Amino acid sequence: MNDLLRRALADAHLTEAGVAARLGVDPKTVHRWVSGRVPYPRHRARVASLVGRDEADLWPQLAVTNVRAEPAVIDVLATYPHRWAVPRPVWQQLFRGARDEIGVLAYAGLFLAEDTGIMRALAERAHDGVSVRVLLGDPDGTCVAERGSDEGVGESMAAKIRNALVHYRALRDVDGVEIRLHDTVLYNSIYRADDDLLINPHAYGIAASQAPVLHVRRVEDGDMASTYLESFERVWSGSRAVA
Repeated sequence: MNDLLRRALADAHLTEAGVAARLGVDPKTVHRWVSGRVPYPRHRARVASLVGRDEADLWPQLAVTNVRAEPAVIDVLATYPHRWAVPRPVWQQLFRGARDEIGVLAYAGLFLAEDTGIMRALAERAHDGVSVRVLLGDPDGTCVAERGSDEGVGESMAAKIRNALVHYRALRDVDGVEIRLHDTVLYNSIYRADDDLLINPHAYGIAASQAPVLHVRRVEDGDMASTYLESFERVWSGSRAVA
């Protein structure tokens, strides 16, 4: 998913269909560009002109360093000041674009569980063979209790998790979906679709919805995204299945 291009189109008040008409291409082609595919050079130049940006602003992964003629490693694709500021289509495109694996690591993640469209997308991807792993906080665990105390919400944190579990119940019988509980100190919530991740860093005393979000892509071993993926696996290994 190319959030930079999506934002530029929105700022220029252009739709995918509108861009397709101006460039004489199929709207599905433009959709693939927004989903992450890099256009041919002639199309990149015209798209950049349409939105009034440099090509490097829209496809920074194509930039070259002054030292060697290799693509620069760009793993942070977009940032958002708050989780609530991430547009709903970004969440939908993230999960619908998964081909191999989806992962959710949060304490409650109730905003996702309450979104019928996203729950449907998770089920559809699982039916298509995508592995879906959901990690929620143990509502009876010490870490959730401490988080609720830190945020000044008390028992409501555990209540939100139990509420989320009710919504996730519809996915528990779907092949390919596994839901577990963890009792760990959660420094970040992680939302993964293959090599694309939305990272929601936690800040002491601040609700996750108010904290920033980074859109990170894994481009090579040992990069930023790899660190978060390793963290996800560590929590997963110490989690337990929902009873």
